[in-house]
Amino acid sequence: MKPSYLPIDPEFHDLFEEQMRKGEARVIYFAFSDEPELEETKGNIIKIEYKEYEGYHLKFDNSDMVRLDRIVVINGIPGPAYDEYD
Repeated sequence: MKPSYLPIDPEFHDLFEEQMRKGEARVIYFAFSDEPELEETKGNIIKIEYKEYEGYHLKFDNSDMVRLDRIVVINGIPGPAYDEYD
């Protein structure tokens, strides 16, 4: 079962929008598993999408979807889940 979506600071939405305009993005994020596990995706961010009951996600051109509150790093910049990782 996925943990509930945790609202993130609005400044992160601005960061994600900025990275989306730059082209390819590299994102390291927490996967949903029994143990804390990091995964990585790389590609162009198509949009930020809201999924009911699941929260906001980055949607990539490679069809990956990454929930915003699980992002540890985007293009070397700490994301909302960085403190959890640290």
